[in-house]
Amino acid sequence: MQPNDLIEVNNVRRTLTTGGRAIHILRGISFTIAEGEWVALTGPSGSGKSTLLGILAGIDRPTEGSVCLDGYNITSLPESKLARIRNEEIGIVFQSFNLVPTMTALENVEAPLYIHPRWRSANKLAMEMLCQVGLAERCKHLPHQLSGGEQQRVAIARALVTGPRVLLADEPTGNLDSVTSKQVLTLLQQLRSRMGLTIIMVTHDPSVAAYADRSLHVMDGKLAGRSLPVVEPLAVEQVLR
Repeated sequence: MQPNDLIEVNNVRRTLTTGGRAIHILRGISFTIAEGEWVALTGPSGSGKSTLLGILAGIDRPTEGSVCLDGYNITSLPESKLARIRNEEIGIVFQSFNLVPTMTALENVEAPLYIHPRWRSANKLAMEMLCQVGLAERCKHLPHQLSGGEQQRVAIARALVTGPRVLLADEPTGNLDSVTSKQVLTLLQQLRSRMGLTIIMVTHDPSVAAYADRSLHVMDGKLAGRSLPVVEPLAVEQVLR
């Protein structure tokens, strides 16, 4: 692990047993990610990339191996300490937005702060974060009153309101059209620069992966070949296919 590395994944394996049969989802994955880097996890459906993202988030635990965040092995932490890290150090954005339908945009963004050390400032911090994603004027709207792109921006604001160092994004543009996808990805670029974020993003789309600094291609639970620098979208598509 180099001095500027924030995340180290070492020989991570994930095996499920069903009907007496072992299913090997991840088969010994290792890599490091530098602080401030944007990495895309690419690969076909069923390759294991979303399972890997869940392990990086501390939502799932590997059968073998370890994930270290800033030198701390999060895979060996008790749930109480892991919950604190998920709340304060890691933000997560999903394809389906996962907003609470009965809560306003502002209330959705406030929610992670209710169990955060800065809970007394929840309303102020949430409004500031909505301003950063350009939705201050929509703060009182419910999710069904927002477009898909606006809902994803609310979800991004919610993921970042606690000031995490790492943003994990699982197909963040999967439910958006191409124009809105570009707007969301440009926003992530801006927030990364402004907040010093490290971003790990799962995607099937080479044009989306092209926003990252490099791509890790997952195939059958393993990394396929070397870590690939991302250059032009067309070049990425040719490499991944």
